[in-house]
Amino acid sequence: MSITLALFAALFASLTAILAKIGMDNVNSNLATAIRTFIVLIMALIVVMVTGQFSAISMISTKALLFILLSGLATGLSWLFFFRALAIGDVSKVVPIDKSSIVLTIILSILVLDEEATAKILIGGALIALGTFVLMGKNEENKRFTGSQIYIVYAIVGAIFAALTSILAKIGMEGVDSNVATFLRTIVILLFAWAIVFFQGTYKKMKQISKKGYLFLVLSGAATGLSWLCYFAAIEIGEVSVVAPIDKSSVVLTIILSFVILKEKASKHTVIGGLIITVGTFVLAFT
Repeated sequence: MSITLALFAALFASLTAILAKIGMDNVNSNLATAIRTFIVLIMALIVVMVTGQFSAISMISTKALLFILLSGLATGLSWLFFFRALAIGDVSKVVPIDKSSIVLTIILSILVLDEEATAKILIGGALIALGTFVLMGKNEENKRFTGSQIYIVYAIVGAIFAALTSILAKIGMEGVDSNVATFLRTIVILLFAWAIVFFQGTYKKMKQISKKGYLFLVLSGAATGLSWLCYFAAIEIGEVSVVAPIDKSSVVLTIILSFVILKEKASKHTVIGGLIITVGTFVLAFT
């Protein structure tokens, strides 16, 4: 069941990227994220209310609540360092470092959560990591704003926080309904996202977003909500070292959908990287 949920999480995550791509035309990425997160919070709240788990919030232990909120904060910090790294470094170098959170998540799940380091997990995780690096090996937007190498530090820190997100959530969700945990951590992420938007002053651009833009941002937020609900339900009942890499394989589905829906052209490194990630996912999910 955890693998099935992880695969659904990957599917919805891929839809998130495609819908966001359409809706983010001329829209600041941080503002788009803040709007999408608001939709995710509404969805999480509805799910919690429908399942009758809202009253359970008051019964969550202090320890569990702390780790759930720390998980949400880790997500927000991951975004902050990632976009800071992109601002001063090469996209083609920053993105692979950020994607290394897959490997970090597997390592931390073994060291912190005492999950078993089976050959399947090690081989599958290594293949997904390799495929991601091949996939991101070239980038048309190979931009450089400064000669400083500090962006490497920002990217690494961002990847560490991305990995910590899953680990902290796993610890905090022990004995806690996954939907309730998703709702609580989304509150933290929402506050974090809007704090950045107000700090940057990009909230003033909300009036410039078209109706089509809002529509697809809302749909993207809904897809994100479904992805998160499936993902955190998966790690609640399964091993993070298996669930996280499968969820990250959404990049393959995103590539396929970008070919079909966005009519993007397939390059050699894109196809090779996608195939390696697919093999890695197969190893984790079906062997």
